[in-house]
Amino acid sequence: MMPIPQLRDNPDYYSQTRDLVNTKDKFPEYKLIHSQVCQDCIKRVKLAFDRWFKADKNGQRLGKPRFKGKRGYRSFTYPQIKLNCIEENQINLPKIGKVKLIQHRPIPEK
Repeated sequence: MMPIPQLRDNPDYYSQTRDLVNTKDKFPEYKLIHSQVCQDCIKRVKLAFDRWFKADKNGQRLGKPRFKGKRGYRSFTYPQIKLNCIEENQINLPKIGKVKLIQHRPIPEK
C-alpha cells in the first residue's frame, strides 16, 4: 500500500487530479468510479471556491461553498462520452452499465 503524500498548503486542481491515483490505491471503492467523473468533481469544487474568493462586477463576493453529504450530490458528468452510447430508451454509461433514459431533446453535436 502506498502512503498518501503530504498535502500542499493550497492544493490546486492539477495536484488533486494527480493524487487521484494514490486515492484509488488507498481506497479501493474509488476504482468503481470513472476517472473523468472524479476529475469533474474536483473541477466543480475548484469553481465554487474561485467564485467565493473572486468578487463579481459589482464588488460583491458570492456565498461560501456549501458541502454536500453523500445524498446531496445528485448529478455527475462524463466529459467525453461516445455518441453511440444511446440505444432506444437506454444509455450505456462506463463503469455503470445500461440505465433507463428519457430523452427530452437531441444531444448537440460538437
